[in-house]
Order: sequence, then C-alpha cells, then structure tokens
Amino acid sequence: MPALLLLVGLLVGLFTPRDVRPDAFLATAMVSAAALLPLWGTVFTGVGACGIFLGLMVDFDALRDATAYSELATLVAIAAFSVSFNRLLSRRAHQLLQVRSVAETAQLAVLHPIPRHLGHVTLESLYLAAAAEARIGGDLYEAIRTPYGVRLLIGDVRGKGLLAIQAAATLLSAFREAAHDAPDLPRLASRLETSMSRYSAQYPEVPGSEPTERFITALLAEIPDDEPVVRTVTCGHPPPLLLHRGEVRELDPAAPSPPLNLGNLVSDGYHVDLAPFHPGDQLLLYTDGVTETRDRCGAFYPLTDRIRSWSVDAPHQLLDHLHRDLIAYSGGALDDDIAALVARRRPRL
Repeated sequence: MPALLLLVGLLVGLFTPRDVRPDAFLATAMVSAAALLPLWGTVFTGVGACGIFLGLMVDFDALRDATAYSELATLVAIAAFSVSFNRLLSRRAHQLLQVRSVAETAQLAVLHPIPRHLGHVTLESLYLAAAAEARIGGDLYEAIRTPYGVRLLIGDVRGKGLLAIQAAATLLSAFREAAHDAPDLPRLASRLETSMSRYSAQYPEVPGSEPTERFITALLAEIPDDEPVVRTVTCGHPPPLLLHRGEVRELDPAAPSPPLNLGNLVSDGYHVDLAPFHPGDQLLLYTDGVTETRDRCGAFYPLTDRIRSWSVDAPHQLLDHLHRDLIAYSGGALDDDIAALVARRRPRL
C-alpha cells in the first residue's frame, strides 16, 4: 500500500495541473508505512515521498516557490512523525507479545494438556474459551490415574473472567491432590467442597455477588481397572453421555447433588451412579456451553442427536466433528466457554 500511494502521488504530480498537489497521497503513504512496515520500510517510504516531492519541485521549476517549500517541510515533519510512530508501535507490539507469552504460560499451568492414555483408558479433550485471546476461561477438566482407577473431573465456574479462572485453578489443584487419596467419589466430592468453601470464605467480596453465588457445577467420574463400569457423582452438572455400539444414552443421576460451594444443601451425602462401561465404550463429559450453543433461530444445539453419527469414531475424531459442528451450527458465534472430554475404555491385552 505505501508503494502504491507513492506511485499515485508521483502520477498525480506529473499528469495533473500544477494546482493539484500530491501531498495527500505522499503523506498517507508515510503514515500507512508506519503502521504496516518495519522501521527500514518506514524510513525508505519517508525518504521516497520527500524525494518525489522535491523532484516535482525541480521539474516544475518551483525551487523559488515559498508555498512548495512549506509543503516540503510539512512532508519532512510527517516523515519524522511516521518513524517515531513506527518505533512506538514496535515497542508496544513487543510488550504485547511478552504479556501474551506470560499469560499463555500461566494458563497452561492451570489447564495443562491431559495425557492421551491413562492405563486402559484413551482420552481426548476440547476447550474453546469465549474470552478473546484467552486459552482458558471458567470451564475446566482433568484426568488422573489413581489407585482406584482413572478419575475424571469436568466443571463450569459460575461467571467469567479472572475470578472464574482463579476459582477453576483452586478446584483443579484440590482435585489433583485429593484424587489420589480419597477412597471413593463421595469423599472426593466432599474434599473438593471443603476446598471451594475455604476459597470462597477467604476471597474478597465481589460487589453485587454473595459468596453462595460463586459456585462450580462439576461431574466426577471413576473408571476402575478391574470392573467394566463407570461411577459418577453429579454436582449440578449436565449428565455425561455413554456411547455404546452406536447408541447414545444420557447417564442421568438418580440423586443429583448441588454445585460445589453449596454443600450446605447436601443432607444425605453424595450419591454414586453406576453404569456399564465395556471395552470400546466411550464417555463424553461436557459443559453447558455445548448444549446451550444456539443457531441463528435461537434453537439449542441437539448434542445427543448430533453425537450419535460419530459415536463409533475415535475420541479425537469425535471431538473434531463436534468442534466443527458447533462452529457451523452457531454460525461462528460461540459466546460461551466450551469444554468436552472423551474417555474410551480399551480392551485389556
């Protein structure tokens, strides 16, 4: 663009009446170079613009024209400004890259990639953050191999932004520690509830938000090594989908519990649901960002119907299909965090 503007300015100066000045094209070329080109390109454009104007002055015998010298001085000043502006933009761009690098490192520390294989379970994950330039938001997941089998967590923090990320980090840290020690899912859920209650009690009040409103819906799953079953505890979270030989079934909880940080509402403890989980079966855990995705008419995404045609695919293929289908269904307007986790039991060798 700067080179094209310089050429247009030269042609205007050569082939139009003398009262038609090329200054606007030359000045625009220098300013655009400051925004689009590196330093050397900006300097070259500035020198070229001033050289073109000086050459036109010689060609039109305007070396004694005070107005022409005034216009040339203006172009020199714009050239100097363009160089300074280019340096400022370069420094800001470098600072932004550093900030993004630090933010990405911090985000990966909170929600690091899960292993593709844990024991007899193959895993795959999908995460789409609603916040621009973010890798994570208020949704979370984790998978850990423990003495009790592979334990999974998926959750959704109420709200968005930094506070949601902080709450997600707290829950993930608690799960990574407690998953190895808690002998069953109810006691694991109790440990997580205690951690989130302590976090909420110590965290400063958020204007217009009560502590009891800062909660996390969560789903815990356990896939034992020696039994073809999956155990789940649901804490206000959407039920997982069991994919078995092309069929899709929602594992609705018999007695769902309230979200974490609302444990005072639990009177009878946490209830464990049991479902068969044979080799080749897959379990899809997801957050409500998936099912609350809307099309242009406002209809919610029909996850169970859509997933049926991909239920026999490998976990990474299934999530690839889901990712593309969500974008197509919403017209590219995903406005909520989305997380999904697929666990597939492999046959024992």
